Amino acid sequence: QVQPVESGGGLVQAGGSLTLSCTTSGRTYSSYALGWFRQAPGKEREFVSAISWSSGDTVYADSVKGRFTIYRDDGDNTVYLVMNSLKPADTAVYYCATHLDPSGRLASSESSVYDTWGQGTQVTVSS
Repeated sequence: QVQPVESGGGLVQAGGSLTLSCTTSGRTYSSYALGWFRQAPGKEREFVSAISWSSGDTVYADSVKGRFTIYRDDGDNTVYLVMNSLKPADTAVYYCATHLDPSGRLASSESSVYDTWGQGTQVTVSS
């Protein structure tokens, strides 16, 4: 089982940048899908971005398209979410989630696809 662990959250002013990391512990498979989701206080969890492992396909929510970039580093089994031009509306707990995918081509925005979730990292954007 691959257990994702998030890091990199913090406090930043509007217009600033942060980079979140999702590393995986435990037995590591070469093909699994990974998604970033977020949940703001009083709101439902929402999709942010996802990446497939083998094909490198990416998906973004409309709200972050053009501002966030997801990419993976094969060397250390880490997926990064680079967040630029941050807005107060981006304030949330950000979660990383994984799903074993033998095809290596899955990049899904559906939270029900993912079966292993991290503990989350807080991102706060001040105005």
